[in-house]
Order: sequence, then C-alpha cells, then structure tokens
Amino acid sequence: MSVIAPNFKLSEFIKSLLDNVFWIIFIVVLIGIPAIMMILFVIEMPVIDGELLTPFLALTWIADPSRILPIVKAFMATDIFRVMAFPGFGFAALLAAGTIFIERKMLAKLQLRVGPFYCGKFEGILQLMGDGLKLISKEIIIPAKADKPIFWAAPVLFVAAAAAFVAFIPVAPGWVVADVDMGLLGVFAVIGFFPIITILSAWSANSKFPFIGGIRALFQMVSFEIPLILSLLGVVMLTGSLNLSEIAASQSSFPWIVFLPVGAIVFFITMLAELERIPFDLPEAESEIVAGWLTELSGMMYGLVQLGTYLKLYAFAALFVVVFLGGWNGPMVVPPFPAEILEKGIELGPVTANIPGLPLFTQDMLNGTLWFVLKTVGVIFFILLPRGVFPRIRVDMLLSLGWTKLIGLAFVNIFIALGLLYAGVLGPGGLQ
Repeated sequence: MSVIAPNFKLSEFIKSLLDNVFWIIFIVVLIGIPAIMMILFVIEMPVIDGELLTPFLALTWIADPSRILPIVKAFMATDIFRVMAFPGFGFAALLAAGTIFIERKMLAKLQLRVGPFYCGKFEGILQLMGDGLKLISKEIIIPAKADKPIFWAAPVLFVAAAAAFVAFIPVAPGWVVADVDMGLLGVFAVIGFFPIITILSAWSANSKFPFIGGIRALFQMVSFEIPLILSLLGVVMLTGSLNLSEIAASQSSFPWIVFLPVGAIVFFITMLAELERIPFDLPEAESEIVAGWLTELSGMMYGLVQLGTYLKLYAFAALFVVVFLGGWNGPMVVPPFPAEILEKGIELGPVTANIPGLPLFTQDMLNGTLWFVLKTVGVIFFILLPRGVFPRIRVDMLLSLGWTKLIGLAFVNIFIALGLLYAGVLGPGGLQ
C-alpha cells in the first residue's frame, strides 16, 4: 500500500515540472541554438552533391539524424572538438572519472571491504556523480588570513596545467591536440609548473599544515624531475626525435621497453613520486599533516584539484605508453570498412545521397585508440596498486632515492642507448 506524504500537493508538483520545462526551453533557445549556430559558422562545411552546405541549411538538418552525420564529421575535424572532446579534455576527464571509481573499488577488494555500493544499481556506479554533486553544492571556505587571489587561482591553474599536459598526448595516428616537433620538451615545461602551483597554493593558505605539505611536495618533485627527464633521453637518442607522435610511430615493430627496461623502471618510479602516490605521498600524508597542501581547500576548489590530479595521472600513464609501450601500435583487430562505402559513400536520404568517405572514424584510428586505451588502463592499474600494498617511506629515504639511486640508473639507461646505437643494433642499418 503506497502512502502519500501529508504535505504533498499535486498542483505544486505539476508547477515544479512546468518550471523545469520552461527553464530547459529558455536555456536551449537563448544559449543552445546560438551556440550551435556559432559552431556551424566556424567549422568548414562539407560539400553535398557538388554544393557547399550553408550553416542555415545545416541547422535545419539537425532535426533529421540521417542528415546530420556529414556535419558531425566536419565538426570532428575542428580544433574545438579535439580540445574539448577527443583526444583532449573530455576524453581524458572520462578516463579520469573511471579511474577514481575503479581505484575505490579495487582498494576495497584488496582490504576485504565493499567500497561504493548503494549509489546506483550496479556496484555503486553512480557514487562518483553523487560525490561531484556534493562538492558542487558544498560551501567554499576561504581562511581568514589567506592570500585570496592566489588561493582562488591555484586550483584553476592546477587543472589548466594538467589539461595542457594532456594536449601533448597522441592517442591515435593524427589524433593529438598539439602535435609539435618539440612535444617532449613541452611536456617537461608543463611538468615544471606543478611544483610552483603546489607551493603557491600551500603558501597562500597561510596555515602550517598546507605549508609543510607544500614544502614536502616541492622537495619531492624537484628531486624526482631530474631522473624523470634523464630516463626519457635514451628513447630520444634511439628515435632521433622529440615529437611524441614520431616516437610512438617508431615502435611499430617493437616497444622501446624491450631495449630500455631500466629507463622504463626509473620513469615509472619517478612518475609515482610526481603524482604523489603511495609510497611517495608525503605531501598529503593524512596520518601526519591532515591532508598536506590540500588541507584548507574545500568545496569545488578541492574538486578541481582532484580532477587535475587524475588528469595528470592519465597523462603520465599515457606518456609511459607512448614512450615505452608502443603507443597506439598493435595487431589490427578492428574489421576494415567495406571498400564500396569508402569509395562511393553511403546513401542516407534524398539530400545527402552518396556522401563519399562518410565513416566518422578510420580503421587505423579505431584500432589505434583501442590499443592505446587498453595499454593506458593497464599502466593506470599498476599506478593504483601500490596504494593498497606499500607503506609510506621516510622523507630522507625518498630524497636519497631521487638524488642518488634513480639518477645513477638513468645514466645507465643512457649508456645502454648509446651502446645500442654505436653497436649498430638500432638506428641506421639496425633493427629499426
């Protein structure tokens, strides 16, 4: 037997529904349609039956799904799509969100717990959405003596730096936001901003725990950035390029981890330290300094830092895949498109008849993305695993590891790369 709440009024319920419908229509008309028109005027419109499609005619086609595919394909060729959707921020944020959920469930299994369970029908799948809504709705509390402009700017700068890191990562052949010749140097430049942003955030809070955590983060990142950069020089020597797309393409026969396992191990360890993951989580250290440099952050400011942290985690894992695991290279598992479709196109209707090359993605792009995602997810798993296995190490052991052992191993990796080049095993006349 159902029970209706005593204060329930059908008229109020209908009024709330009508209000929601009104605001949805209002937002779509005032914001949605003008935004679509602006995009249609920016993108390069396709040629249909020998005539260039106009933005006004394209807007009328949105009501017909069978006619919108050429417009979607034209939009996917724009920089806006690459930056906001794939392979840029949207794609990285989606993988970062999945990483948060998988980490919580995996740690729960390792510790014989359940983890997220109640929010959502399947294994608490909606817990992440619930946490996001909670952070958005929470009050942002600024410490009274904080340097407010810097304190406000730090989380935004952290996410921006992480997004800039993502922009250099090639996901598939031709699919990268910033395909620059000096891509690896650009990655090093972006990584150098994280210690600055961290110490600014910690100092601006004007609190002892964030400042201690910020100093720890500064020491840790600086001491591990040198072996991190040196560990990649061996691959640069073997490929003769700083372009990440060229480095990935050079591994069509075999990944560089086969010849440079020492460099891969050094890079993986320094990556854990740069990400402040256990056993190198001294800058946060909940059992010692509350939450380190994150202590005074609240509400969506804390949410932005968490988003930036997991974007950075994805970017580092993807960089490891691109440099050492072959990037998008792998056996062809995606079936080829029919030759008739590629040559003559698909007949979708009387207006969009016989559009050549209509498939939105090529076979190489789909296959490359599949292998890239599988490899990246595997690396992310091994990044998350130490959190449920290893304890936190002492700060003196951490600094000693970074400044002595890892730098020494990084130079060993460089000598191995030089030996392979001068012995003729790799390079001109060698295997690759």
